[in-house]
Amino acid sequence: MFEYDREIVTSLLNNDDAFRRLYMKHEELKNQVDEINHGFTPADDKQLGFLKKEKLLLKDRMATIIADYRQSHA
Repeated sequence: MFEYDREIVTSLLNNDDAFRRLYMKHEELKNQVDEINHGFTPADDKQLGFLKKEKLLLKDRMATIIADYRQSHA
């Protein structure tokens, strides 16, 4: 995730509490989705879809923060 912005992500993780919370929640959801996809955790398609949508929403929020950071530090 955000492979091309690794330096910015690292800076935000170290200095921005809101970004760090979004990142940690995204990782938590990613792990939940992975567990469901590998059959370790039971869930129906509706639950899985909800988790994926929430994960994507968090990723979009982080992308906005990264873009703002890039623009303000250019």
